[in-house]
Amino acid sequence: MQNGCRGSVIYSTGTGKTEIAWECARRAAEKSGAKHYRILFLVPRIVLINQNVRRLLSYSIDEGNMGVYYGMRKDAREITISTYQSVINNFDLVRQADMVVLDEVHLVSETAVEFDGIFDVIVEDANKAILGLTATINEREPRYHTILTIAPPVKKYMIRDAVSDGRLARPIVIEEKVKFTDEEQKIYDEASYTIKDISRKLQAYEPDKMTKILMRGGARGSLAKQWFAMVRKRKQVLSSTRQKLLKAVEIVKSHPGERVMIFSETIDSIQQLRDMLEASGTPARTIHNGVRRQEREEILQSWGSDYFPLLSVHTLEIGYDVPQVGIAIIIASSSNTNQVAQRIGRVVRKVEGKEHAHVYIVYVEGTKDDNMLKMVKASIESGSDEQRPSRPKGGRPSGSQRTITRY
Repeated sequence: MQNGCRGSVIYSTGTGKTEIAWECARRAAEKSGAKHYRILFLVPRIVLINQNVRRLLSYSIDEGNMGVYYGMRKDAREITISTYQSVINNFDLVRQADMVVLDEVHLVSETAVEFDGIFDVIVEDANKAILGLTATINEREPRYHTILTIAPPVKKYMIRDAVSDGRLARPIVIEEKVKFTDEEQKIYDEASYTIKDISRKLQAYEPDKMTKILMRGGARGSLAKQWFAMVRKRKQVLSSTRQKLLKAVEIVKSHPGERVMIFSETIDSIQQLRDMLEASGTPARTIHNGVRRQEREEILQSWGSDYFPLLSVHTLEIGYDVPQVGIAIIIASSSNTNQVAQRIGRVVRKVEGKEHAHVYIVYVEGTKDDNMLKMVKASIESGSDEQRPSRPKGGRPSGSQRTITRY
């Protein structure tokens, strides 16, 4: 409000960004004095539309004032909840809104080509209220320049601050090291060598730059295509290495009757893990973008009764609220800080009786997986309090492949 109803709130997952957003909207409407103040709330996933509708109903908002806009349901009202994908096909929704709330605003970066028109339309009206919501955003990255200019950060509240205040469960990070088989190591090394060799030849080391080279075609474009193929091959072997999957099964077995969320990078790896769990007598389900919405909702409703381990590729990283879940197993390798923060955020939400959350990092030491470990720790440790977490020696005997960090 002090920044002229424009800015971004950078709050850790589970600390109330959505509640803050709706209160900001209420105050902005009150300040405007308008009889009908039109609010457009944009989310990245359809499942989050229904979640927000339920939340508004719990606030005693009249259902007649709410509309949803996606797919075959196109009902714009005083409060309209839509997805980014839906709104790029109808920018009039943005133009007609007095306030636009951008949930997970980091997704509308300058590298998200299909979404970059949203800000062009938003800034047409200098009086339009703009609120961005995100758990984390790298303010040094050029791709966020537009977001940071139009909706600059006005308040930050990170995981470490929220844990210290007792608003989030205290995370216990458990590092589980595994090794490649000889064949997997050979595949990984060969792919890594090719990636480095092509990067050196093209003087391109980041996916964004490599994509531009690919789009130009020619001999350099062919090399860029090979680069991406090797990146996928390396990601596949990191996600599906046999020892990672066996370790994940072992961890699930150590938490009988508890809901467990497992994150990986590939559909193939979670399907392999599901098969291994079920072969060991543990029912499990998978959820990813290829699962239809109705089936996805049925899977989520039966979680914790029909089965306990839920395996996901990205789908549950953003916004879905299941605070009762306190165990995450990450077998994925990622360079995306927002993705890492979202994965941790899925299990640190607090409910009565939940004081701790277990975050298992299953990784192959000496590989790209090392970045994942660093990013998890950085996501948790960032905050105003610079005191470092304790690392007790408990757990397994000396020489063990497990390290436990209690925050």
